[in-house]
Amino acid sequence: MKISKVERQRLLKETIESTPFITDDDLSKKFNVSIQTIRLDRMELSIPELRERIKSVATYQWNETVKALTLDEVIGEIIDLELDNRAISILVINKEHVFSRNKIARGHHLFAQANSLAVAVINDELALTVKSELKFTRQVNEGERVVAKAFVEDVSDKGLTVVRVNSFVENEKVFTGLFHMYRSNDQKGDNPK
Repeated sequence: MKISKVERQRLLKETIESTPFITDDDLSKKFNVSIQTIRLDRMELSIPELRERIKSVATYQWNETVKALTLDEVIGEIIDLELDNRAISILVINKEHVFSRNKIARGHHLFAQANSLAVAVINDELALTVKSELKFTRQVNEGERVVAKAFVEDVSDKGLTVVRVNSFVENEKVFTGLFHMYRSNDQKGDNPK
């Protein structure tokens, strides 16, 4: 059953408010209309495209809290951050991230996204990776969106913090990493566990 334009736009606005990082493609499938129709609806409702919505959240989060990196050093877009606790970033796999022959993402891009997120979550001006344990669980293809989620697992009194990062495409885990991070200051965060 086809819904009216007014109803579709109302539902579209609700959907984007509850899931701000949903793509136009996913919205077109959800409402069974073309991507162009979704784009026109967003324009009429003054809802920015996905990239702008991500940048808006990332800029707010960035200005509020990140200490160990500058914006151009982060791989992906940070969309959520609570220092010494958790962080989330999104990386869309584009042409520059893949092997030209098979369109599969190069592993170092997934590692770089996870590692920079592990650095960003540390509440310190200096955060360095001491060692990491990594596992790639499936290939990532051009056009896929990788959501990396970092969680601080342990903060020791020896200046080390352990951060686990799991990366997903939709709901499928594609990468997991355990990062042992050095931090310089003596004011360590509380252990979240």
